[in-house]
Formats: sequence, C-alpha cells, structure tokens
Amino acid sequence: MSKTKVLFINTEVMPYMDETRMASIGRLLPQGIQEAGHEIRTFMPRFGIINERRNQLHEVIRLSGMNLIINETDHPLIIKVSSIQSARMQVYFIDNDDYFTHREQYRDKKGVEYDDNGERCFFFARGVVETIRKLRWAPDIIYCQGWFAAIAPIYIKKHYGDDPCFRNCKIVTALYDNAFTKPMPSNLASTIKCEGITKADLSEIREKPVSYEMLCHLAIKFSDGVIVTDEGVNPALIEYATKLEKKVLIATEEELNIGKYDSFFEELSPIQNTPKEE
Repeated sequence: MSKTKVLFINTEVMPYMDETRMASIGRLLPQGIQEAGHEIRTFMPRFGIINERRNQLHEVIRLSGMNLIINETDHPLIIKVSSIQSARMQVYFIDNDDYFTHREQYRDKKGVEYDDNGERCFFFARGVVETIRKLRWAPDIIYCQGWFAAIAPIYIKKHYGDDPCFRNCKIVTALYDNAFTKPMPSNLASTIKCEGITKADLSEIREKPVSYEMLCHLAIKFSDGVIVTDEGVNPALIEYATKLEKKVLIATEEELNIGKYDSFFEELSPIQNTPKEE
C-alpha cells in the first residue's frame, strides 16, 4: 500500500484506558499502520477516568477555544494531547467539562448509562472534524471505532462532504461487542441534523428512541467499509452491511493482524482507486 493518511477516531486507547480488546486495538492498530509506512492521526474522548497527570496530557491552545452548539447550548471544545513514547505516536483528546471531564466513560458511578450519550457522541465527532480542519490534514481513510464514533460517518459524509479535508476520504466503521442497553432519546435525529443532512438520511433514528442496532445502522449506511472485530457482534449488523454492499472485513482473531487491516484500507483507499493518466 502506498503512503496513505489514516485518521483513527478511537473510543478507547491503552494505556489511557484499562486493557480491553477495543483499547488494545486502539493502541496497536495505529502504531502498526504507522510502522507500515503510513501517516496517522489518533483521537479519543478525554473521559473523566483518564488520569491527566500520570498520562501527561496537556492542552493544545492553538486548537482549543471553539464553541460547538448542541441543542442550542454552547459547549467549549478543548483539545489535549499526549505521547506514547514507545510507539512514537501522539494521541489527541477531545475534552469538554460538561461531556467528559467530570464524567466516567459510558455510565455514571452507579453503573447507569448517561442520558446524553448521543450528544456526547456528536460532540466527539464534531470535535475531531473541527480539529482536523484546523490542522489542514486531509485523511484518505477514517477508522471509526465502536458506537461512540458512530455519528462521525454521517457528519463527515453529509455535512462536510465537499470540504477539501474530507472530499475524497473513505470511512470504515469497526463493530465491537460493546452494545449499550439504554436507548438514546428520540431527539437524537434533531440534535445531529444540520446543513447537508436530510430527514431521509436520518430515517433509521427519526422520532424514536435510538437503540444500539439503530445507531450502528446509521454508521454502516454512511461508511464505505465495515470491520467486525468481535465474534459477539450481532450477525444482523453484518447482514445489513452486506445488503448495502459495503466491503466487510472479519477480523475476530485474537492476535491483531496489521497486514490484514492494511490490505483492507488499501482496497478502499482513494489513492489506490484513482485512475492513472495514460
């Protein structure tokens, strides 16, 4: 695969989060793709359970300071960064006092899923997109990890589809066996609807409580490829991706196979699919 720019919109990355399959892949996949000769950027939410001092996070002033309006409320966007020295890799963190700093991950300390997880997902997606635009870095492949990144595909493809940073990118949704159980509020569609996103685009989630499967359908619909990372992923989601003629990669092996991912990204890469001049 020729040198490609790959954006990782990750939910979990070790060592910032406890070791899970998602956090392990979030740590090792970007490193492996970078070592394969490609250029990467890696993002994740700055959940409140992340220890800033121990992990040496610091704010990037030149990237912070924007206000993102969600449901008519301003939410300041704070960008932080940390380095994984052994991997020679930087990780950018999307932070906000209301959505992340003073929160756990998906659930509060009593184990109850947050009512505004949908808003948090949307803020995360918007924060990544706005930061990439500020960096003026145009990715060829965008890898969206799990349901917390599920709003990114429609937002990028429909709202920023003509933006120079995202015009030619291909989006991959990686499915994990980490479903939420508490439906998101029925106003999620109106929350994320903006210029370029139509009511028809949001048909899966309009005016109804949004289940995990419905949110995944939305992500798959606006992705170019789907990666199945856990054996416990609902087979119906794989069938849905196949029905929509999305490229599907089954990568449920315990040991991460970087070459397998690299080849899949190559199949999707706009660099590879650009006709050569005669």
